[in-house]
This record gives sequence, C-alpha cells and structure tokens, in this order.
Amino acid sequence: MVARRSAPTQRVVQVLDFFVEQRGKRFGLSELARELDLAKPTCLGILTELSAGGYLVRDAHTRTYGLGPALIAAGRVAQDSFAISAIARVELEKLTAEYRTTCTASAVVGEQITVLESTGPGMVKVGASYLFAPPVGLMYVLWDSDAAFDAWLAKPSTVPLQQDVARLRQVVAECRERGYLVESLTGAGRRLYSLLAGVAARDLPEEVRELVGELVTSLGERVHLGTDLRPRKEHPVSLLAAPTYGGDGHQSMVLTMYVGTAITGAEITRRGAALVAAADAVTAASGGRKPESPH
Repeated sequence: MVARRSAPTQRVVQVLDFFVEQRGKRFGLSELARELDLAKPTCLGILTELSAGGYLVRDAHTRTYGLGPALIAAGRVAQDSFAISAIARVELEKLTAEYRTTCTASAVVGEQITVLESTGPGMVKVGASYLFAPPVGLMYVLWDSDAAFDAWLAKPSTVPLQQDVARLRQVVAECRERGYLVESLTGAGRRLYSLLAGVAARDLPEEVRELVGELVTSLGERVHLGTDLRPRKEHPVSLLAAPTYGGDGHQSMVLTMYVGTAITGAEITRRGAALVAAADAVTAASGGRKPESPH
C-alpha cells in the first residue's frame, strides 16, 4: 500500500529545504514564491506559520526571511541523538556477541519513545515509536528525577488503567538502587507493545482500549523486585534495562537486553551488571555524567 502524501506538508518541507540549501541567505516573499513556484498567498501563509514557530525569522526592515533559532535547537537535539546512538551501537554489539540476543537503545523524542539502535537476532525496527504515556514508558523515567516520574504518571493513559502507585514507587526506589530493571512480560504484554506501536490512544476502539487495560492493570507487577529473585531459582524474564545519562546528570537513553525465557537469579545479576557496564560506557563516551546517588 502506497503511503498517502500531504501536498500542504510537502510545500512546507520544500520551503525549509530551500532555506537550508541556500546556507543562510535571506529572501523576500516575492522572490521565494517565484523560486519555489508557489502562489504568493500560499507562500505567505507558510512563512507566517514557520516564523511564528521560530523556524524562520523575518527582518522587519528588509522584509526578508531567514532560518530561525528553533531549527538550531532541533538540529542540536538530532545531532546529539544520532551521535550518542552510534556510540551505543558499539556497546550493544558487544552484548549481542556475548549473550546472542537482541539489544536496543531507545529514548524519548518529543512525546514518543523511539528505537534508535538495535543489534542481534530478531532486531527491533529502528525508528519504531510508542506513545510516551502510561502504561508505556516507565523505564524512561525510572532513573530520572522524581518530578519526571510524577509528570509521566500524570499523563493521560493510552488505555483505561488502575495503578498501584505505592508499588510503582517501590519499583522506582529499588531500580535506582540496583541500577537496572528486570521486567517479566507475558505474551499479552508483548502484544500490547505491538498494538500501541505508533498508535495514538484516540485511534484505538473503546473495546480494545478496555481489553488492553485489563491486560496491564498494574505496571509495577511486571517488574521483578530484589526480594523476588533467588540466585538458584529460575525466573521468567522478558528483558533487562539500564539507563545512560546526559551531561546534566539526567537520564538520557535506555539500553535493553532481551531475554525471553526463564533464567536464574544469579544469571540475572550477571547480565544486569554487564548491561549497566555498557550503559556507563555510553555515558562516559558521550560526555554524560552518572549521578553519584539516585535523583
């Protein structure tokens, strides 16, 4: 199926691409409309909106337009994301080679969780995105500030959900202390992630939203706590996750190692330590700073 294209959006992209290609030159409305073969009213509307958003700036004296500060900020974020994901890939490949499993690096970009890198068998699609709202996204605030956790928890959930907040806060405290998360997902939980991938809550039929809510009545129940784990006992584990940190000491990305089977508590500890070491290496190589104590 051919993806549907949006002509108005294409014209906006055309305008931005033109300014980038001109490397800092400024243009007036008439000149832009002529160069881009756009009607002047259409061109003016695009320029006005882009200027309002800070993506272009208009000189009141010369009445010309140029690239704006919002593009600088967006470019820096994109540059940092791509740079750090390339660093992460090196560490992910080491983990994949040792444990023969799929490993990923992902981060919150805007309002979406986005997969930035993936290595190993059954690779997760790079660029896959999930709405950053309960029940999805706990691990992206686990090692950040209390304010970040509270802000995520306060977001409207993608499905009807009842949360055991006390249990969640216990999960946060223990994962910060341990340095990594051990998640046990059922088959239904895996289907949930597939269902929510790239889908806005409003696009889900009400009966589906209610059903999914029943499958994940409590996020905290999907996390193994320290008291649950026994060195010689096998525990069903879906994945392990550990954070990287930015230069400000706040959580940046999440590295995950997929397990998908039952392993002993001792093996969980061994893999968790390896994953944390990889995440710490990414933090150091990217100029980040791991906080001395949990936020």
